[in-house]
Amino acid sequence: MSNKKILIVEDDENIRELLRLYLEREGYDISEAENGAIGLSKWKAENPDMMLLDVMMPVMDGWQVIREIRDSGSSMPVIMITAKGETMDKVSGLELGADDYIVKPLEMREVVARVRAVLRRLSPDDSGKLFFDNLIIDKQAYELIIAGKHVDAPPKEIELLYFLAQSPNRVFTRAQLLDDVWGFDYFGDTRTVDVHVKRLREKLEGASDKWELKTVWGVGYKFETKN
Repeated sequence: MSNKKILIVEDDENIRELLRLYLEREGYDISEAENGAIGLSKWKAENPDMMLLDVMMPVMDGWQVIREIRDSGSSMPVIMITAKGETMDKVSGLELGADDYIVKPLEMREVVARVRAVLRRLSPDDSGKLFFDNLIIDKQAYELIIAGKHVDAPPKEIELLYFLAQSPNRVFTRAQLLDDVWGFDYFGDTRTVDVHVKRLREKLEGASDKWELKTVWGVGYKFETKN
């Protein structure tokens, strides 16, 4: 599970609660603030890994908050929450240093996908290469090396295997995998995931007894490592 802490700064209590529910389900630690002033205070006190920041709030709006954060020299990821159709909000947020934006009404699968994408993109530890017994997954070069041999694999198979293997023993649903590997705007069937897993298993079969691409029945898949 992730131990990343996300600060939600949003004046609408229902939206805050919904964001908390979905993000905690993904393993994130959540802190909340109902206006920009409290959000800025919590940011200074708690040092979160990311902030979800509404634009229009009482006391202090999102523009003031992100301006103070960036003026302090902080590069903490910030995703702005804007009203539908407010193009200037998006432009202004990005110019002030926002890393991404999401538009109300919020679609929670999109929110989760964007949070993960921003955190992965900005992670200094993500070299794009994972090493296991008899297995190297290189996402940057799109190479799969099994038992010392380069194995041809389509990009999506490599992306799927990399995504699962970077969180060993964590179970992901098919819907989560579609969001994170194919993108939240992908409209294909979850059977797409099953097909790619089947093809990966054919390539990985017999390579090692220290890890396994495993089905968790009724839930999804995980990359299981063994002692």
